[in-house]
Amino acid sequence: MNTNWGAFTTAEPELAKTVEERFATYTHHVLATLRKDGAPRTTGLEVRFLNGELWLGMMPDSLKALDLRRDPRFALQANPGSGTDMGGGDVRISGRAIEAEDEDEEARRRYTEEVEPPEPFHLFRTELTEVVRTYVEDETYLVLQVWKPGEPVRTLRRA
Repeated sequence: MNTNWGAFTTAEPELAKTVEERFATYTHHVLATLRKDGAPRTTGLEVRFLNGELWLGMMPDSLKALDLRRDPRFALQANPGSGTDMGGGDVRISGRAIEAEDEDEEARRRYTEEVEPPEPFHLFRTELTEVVRTYVEDETYLVLQVWKPGEPVRTLRRA
């Protein structure tokens, strides 16, 4: 099942809003991709939520872009910030990154109007496979909210 950010927002608007706000707190986040040998690679990345999509923009021929071209699986972790204040909790998005090719000119044009990236650049739209939010409730419980396409949010509490 292919699910973009807009479909997730429609299915789970409250969680989607919390996740977007968490990503908006900081500019740079951590992207995990898979190297050619299967080992993980983590790198910094800016993300954009535009027009119902979660976009990943990258410098030309960056290693993370080459990783995603070879194997589109990714995990994206919101920047936790400094200290212990993690307002909104810790959030992670997993999925597949699909490169917006030249024939997808309209999507690239709308993205560049909003973001004004350096040219040339790689642009990937995302298909979500999981969204996870972790936070502390009442200084007692560790709470995990887990969403997967086609399923309602599952909430787990651990003391």
